[in-house]
Amino acid sequence: MQFTHIMDFMIMMPLGPMLMRQLSISAAQFSLLIAAYTMSAGVIGLLVAPFIDRFDRRRVLVVSYVGFIVGTYCCATAESVGGLVVARAVCGAFGGVSNATILAIVGDIVPAHRRGAAMGIIMTSFSAAAAFGVPFGLFLAQRFRWETPFFFLVGIALVVEALLLALLPHVRGHLLDGPPESWKNFVAMLSDGNAWRALLLVVSLVFGHFTIIPFLSPHLVFNLKLPESCLALVYVLGGLLTIVSAPYIGRLSDRLGRARVFSVVVVAAMAVILLLTHAGPMPVAGTLALTGLFFIFSGGRHVPAQAVLASAVPSSRRGAFMSLTACARDFCTGLAAIMAGRVVMRTPDALLHVGWLGCLAAGVSLLSIWLIRQVKAVHEPAPSANQAGVPMGVTAEG
Repeated sequence: MQFTHIMDFMIMMPLGPMLMRQLSISAAQFSLLIAAYTMSAGVIGLLVAPFIDRFDRRRVLVVSYVGFIVGTYCCATAESVGGLVVARAVCGAFGGVSNATILAIVGDIVPAHRRGAAMGIIMTSFSAAAAFGVPFGLFLAQRFRWETPFFFLVGIALVVEALLLALLPHVRGHLLDGPPESWKNFVAMLSDGNAWRALLLVVSLVFGHFTIIPFLSPHLVFNLKLPESCLALVYVLGGLLTIVSAPYIGRLSDRLGRARVFSVVVVAAMAVILLLTHAGPMPVAGTLALTGLFFIFSGGRHVPAQAVLASAVPSSRRGAFMSLTACARDFCTGLAAIMAGRVVMRTPDALLHVGWLGCLAAGVSLLSIWLIRQVKAVHEPAPSANQAGVPMGVTAEG
C-alpha cells in the first residue's frame, strides 16, 4: 500500500519537465499540482484525527484505500489542469488517512525496542517506488502519454485492495477497554507538550526535505544538464541504494540510539543538499553519485524520526496522533511546495534561485537535530498478538 501511495505522489515530480512543456504551465502552477495533494491530505487528516481511534484500523484502511484508487483514476482521466488539481486533492485526502493508519498499525503491533527496524522496512516502500515504480512510470509516460502511469497505478492498487481484504487481520487492540473517548483523548493530546514537540519535529523534517523536492527533477535537467532520458536512472539508483540503507539505518538507530543516528544522518544530508542545489552542469556520473547520496541521507533521516514519533503517545491516542502528524506534514509539504514555486524562477534554459532553497533546507535540518532530543518516548508493555487484534497463531512480531 505504501508503495502505491508513494509512487502516486512521487511520479508528479519527474513528470515536471513534461507537464511544463505539454500543458504550458509555470513553476508556480506546477507547485500547485504538488500542493493540492498535500494540502487536501492535511485538511482531511485534521478532520478525522479526533475520531479515527474509535474504529478497527483495518476497516479505516480498507475504506480510505478505495478513495485513493478513485482519486488516482481521476488523475488518469483529467482533461484539464484544473481537473488534475482536483484529482490530486482527492488522492491526497484518502492517501493521507491510509498512510497515517499504516503507521498507527505498525506502532500498535511492533514492540518499541524494534520499532526503528520496522519503520526501516516500511520506508523501503519509498525505495521500491523510486527504484522501480517511478522509472517504469516515466517510461510509460515517455512511450505513451503522461496519463499512462496513473492507469498503471490503478491496476496495481486494485490488486493490493483485494490482498488487503483477504490477508490483513483486524487491528483493534486499542479498543480492548471499549471505544476510546475520541474527542476527550484528542483534546488531552493537544495539551500534551511532548506531542507538540513531536509535531514541531515533523515540521522541521518537511521543510528540511520538501523545500527542494518539487523542483529536483527540473533542476537536474535544466541546471545540471542531465539528459531527460537519464532522469529515470536517478530514481533507479537512489531507490536501490535506499533499499539497503533504510533498514540498516533503522537497525542502527535501535542499537545506538535514534537521536544519535538521526543527528549524523542529518549532518550528512545537509552537506549533500548544499552541494546539489549549488551545482552547475556536470557529467552524468557525477550527478548520479550526488543524487544517490541525497536519497540515502535525506530520506534516511525519516527512519529514526518516524520511530520516535510512533513512541511519542500511548496506543489509545496513536491513530489520532498519526493523523495529526500526517496533517502537519501535509500542510507543511504544501506550503513548502508553494513557497519553492514562488522562489524559483524559470527561464528558457535554467531554473534560478534553487540554491536559496538549499540554504533554507539545510538551516531547518539543523533545527531538527535539537528537536528530536526534546521528544520523549512513552513506555508501554509490548502488545501480545491478541491485544493487537491478530488472529491466534500469528505473532505480533511476525
